[in-house]
Amino acid sequence: MKEKEPGTGRVCIRHDLKPGDTGRLIQLHGLLYGMEYGFDYTFEAYVAGPLAAFIPSISSRERLWLVDRENLLLGSLAVVKYDEREAQLRWFLLHPLLRGRGLGKRLASEAVVFSREKGYQSLFLWTVRGLEAAAHIYRSLGFVCTEAKENRIWGRTLVEERYQLNLEGP
Repeated sequence: MKEKEPGTGRVCIRHDLKPGDTGRLIQLHGLLYGMEYGFDYTFEAYVAGPLAAFIPSISSRERLWLVDRENLLLGSLAVVKYDEREAQLRWFLLHPLLRGRGLGKRLASEAVVFSREKGYQSLFLWTVRGLEAAAHIYRSLGFVCTEAKENRIWGRTLVEERYQLNLEGP
């Protein structure tokens, strides 16, 4: 009998953290970005520091979406308070097993709705050029690239891009 591929059951999106989730999120980011984009080990530290600071102090104006299949964490997204008027979208990731099904757009859409409901005036994110599927989702939701800068980070020379969404408009 052929073994079932890990994480092929029903997808669950949850907001509650379970033991091991933080480490798994950091590991998932490190492994996938390393495998798909050649990022080095320093990317995990970039994810780990802010994530570790965020988790014990999540406020009612912040939310973490965790994508789970059979108790296997395979994706995430968060809305993090930047200041009273602005929030940041962070840690947006889906395992390749879950891509291409509209789940990324659903998560990002929920994050935009959540940010509006919580009274933020704008939502921003930082990404790197070349993540075309994610950039397509951002642009489809009305985000606009407002800044680009080249940096040597995570073992590569990359162009970081800042996307911004005005939440007060129609």
